[in-house]
Amino acid sequence: MIHQRILLLPVFLFCFTYAVAQEKKPVQLSDLTKIVTVSDPEITPDGQVIFVKSYMEAGKEGEFDYKSQVVRLKLSDPAQLQVLNSPSYDLSGFALSPDGKSLAFTKAWEGKPQIWILPLDGGEAQVLTSEKNGASSPVWSPDGKKILFSFSTPLWAMEEEPAWPNPRPGRSYGDEPNYAAIKEGLAKEETKPNMDGSVAELRAWLAKNASKNNPRVIDRLNFLGERGLSTEISFRHLGMVDVATKKSTPLTSGYQNFGSGSWSPDGTFILASSVKTEEHPDMTFELDSDIYKITLADKSISVFLTLDKHRFSEATFSPDGKLVMVSGQNTEDRSFNQSLIGVVNPDGSGLKWFTEKLDRRVGGAKWSDDSKAIYFAGPNQGGVTLYKSEVGSGKTTEVISGPVGVSGFDIHGDQLVYALTKVADPSELYVSDLSGKGEKMLTQFNTPWLAERWVSEPEAHQFQQDGFTIDYWVMPPFGMESGSEYPTVLEMHGGPTAMWGPGESSMWHEFQVLAGRGYGIVYANPRGSGGYGKDFQRGNYRDWGDGPAKDVLKALDKAVEEYEWIDKDQLVLTGGSYAGYLTAWIVGHDHRFKAALTQRGVYDLTFFMGEGNAWRLVPNYFGYPWEEGVKEILDYNSPQTYVQNIQTPLMIFHGDVDLRTGVRQSELLYKSLKILGKPVEYVRYPDEGHELSRSGNILRRMDRIGRIVEFFERYVEHPN
Repeated sequence: MIHQRILLLPVFLFCFTYAVAQEKKPVQLSDLTKIVTVSDPEITPDGQVIFVKSYMEAGKEGEFDYKSQVVRLKLSDPAQLQVLNSPSYDLSGFALSPDGKSLAFTKAWEGKPQIWILPLDGGEAQVLTSEKNGASSPVWSPDGKKILFSFSTPLWAMEEEPAWPNPRPGRSYGDEPNYAAIKEGLAKEETKPNMDGSVAELRAWLAKNASKNNPRVIDRLNFLGERGLSTEISFRHLGMVDVATKKSTPLTSGYQNFGSGSWSPDGTFILASSVKTEEHPDMTFELDSDIYKITLADKSISVFLTLDKHRFSEATFSPDGKLVMVSGQNTEDRSFNQSLIGVVNPDGSGLKWFTEKLDRRVGGAKWSDDSKAIYFAGPNQGGVTLYKSEVGSGKTTEVISGPVGVSGFDIHGDQLVYALTKVADPSELYVSDLSGKGEKMLTQFNTPWLAERWVSEPEAHQFQQDGFTIDYWVMPPFGMESGSEYPTVLEMHGGPTAMWGPGESSMWHEFQVLAGRGYGIVYANPRGSGGYGKDFQRGNYRDWGDGPAKDVLKALDKAVEEYEWIDKDQLVLTGGSYAGYLTAWIVGHDHRFKAALTQRGVYDLTFFMGEGNAWRLVPNYFGYPWEEGVKEILDYNSPQTYVQNIQTPLMIFHGDVDLRTGVRQSELLYKSLKILGKPVEYVRYPDEGHELSRSGNILRRMDRIGRIVEFFERYVEHPN
């Protein structure tokens, strides 16, 4: 009898768990508006945590708005939450004062971003800066009396002559008479705009029109923003503001970009990364960057750290002031080399890298209080891992890893606080010791509504192909019954250097909605993905189509072989951005899918170099079209080349103002298929750019997922 009880108990528990699961609803499309995310945690000296809570709030006429609030909790009593500000949508760049009594952040004021101060002992936030061109990225001085900030100066407002060679013989950049003065409303009398006058007067008239953006005058290589033209070149500089008097002082100027400023322990100088522009600023993407020292007493600027074929992005003193942490990248293979984190002496000597063997793109590095370790995070095999490098030995270990994602963290004393993504909950705040042990959940913003939801758990798999190890995951559908087969979606990520996995948060809702609608899901990280090192990331060099398609299709084949519930005759396919490209590529070569949906993709690579603001992907991966043999490679790798072979019913998504990939790409694909008489439908989202699925209008985000479901439902069959 004893043995029978032991055997029967697991069966009983399984049946009970299954029954409870079946009583829960799957994740709904409307649940997008219930998701709360946490970010930017900072531990205060008195044992509290300040962090940002982001959520969606119902507005007028069924619309929803994005909101953010600064929240404080006690580590000793996390149930006691205190909201510190009124809800807003544009809060960013939080920085806690050294004494833990005030918070600096960036928020718009009279149309410009400015630095605000929020007293944590009570009271409303007050604007601190009133910079003509705005201010952002606050960094407190060690004594808490001053704040370092960044600001931008447009090229036309620069007073000194540019250092780079004249880009056009006989002319200089922006040389239309009175252009800068007209732009500021200070037109000079000596040259009056007159369309019928002299050449000088005609030029002044044309410049006046251009000053009103009618028309837009373009004289730069990178003239596309995310959702509109970006015709002006500007330079990022550093300023300093006195907290008590609100008096600000510019620290840098000229044709040089400065960023990531940090203070010396005694507050007498600033370290900042910088690119000195000695040629046309459009070409600065080819330049390496150095760390500069800015002495506050006389505003003198000198090179602190430079290294040939390297780009430095950050420098921060250790708490004991004995070392400086630096981050950067070897630029000999700029598009594929991974991140570097290391230390130098306070005089810039003795550079020592810690992460060369780690072979990952990492960032957000922070010192431990005892100056003995540096913590940082980065994508890693389907999650976002938190790492620790010991300064003395250089040994790097994983602190928090596995199928989870660390999206922000802070360390103080012996405590580590971090925002974490899990399959069971997309975003909550946790605390542990510095080794990641003793994890304790601090917030439960998503817990109440998730308690009523069934969540599909992905199962991880691997296979070897062409020298690469490919990770893939399979998610079961809701309500699965033994002996039944279910339609399955092959989902693919963009980038191409993005990475998906259980620790990646952006697809949590979409995957769960599809699983809740009765679809199985297969997704993989094909060659070219981030999170697996340089060689893997370079695996799709001059091969955007064949190799990655081979990887994701093999993942699907293996899932079909292993999971009896996958209906091999009821397969559908979708992906966005680079994965929009890959969707179109696959249906031009493979006809197994009942339907496919390509989103905000690129379909003609030569055309892409002239249209999207991400055009550098073309020379980085293939070369320029006019170079020998490159045009043939671009044509071979363009899905548009195979448009006549597409048989699969196809839906195409694109945002009206998506300038990252360019909306003409989707127009070309749609028109071609329409002319060929193929089954195709085209959906254009007004006022939306490339980030629709992540940060676009909330109703349009839900509309997008709803249309994915509806479109696939036209072509697949579910078990009765």
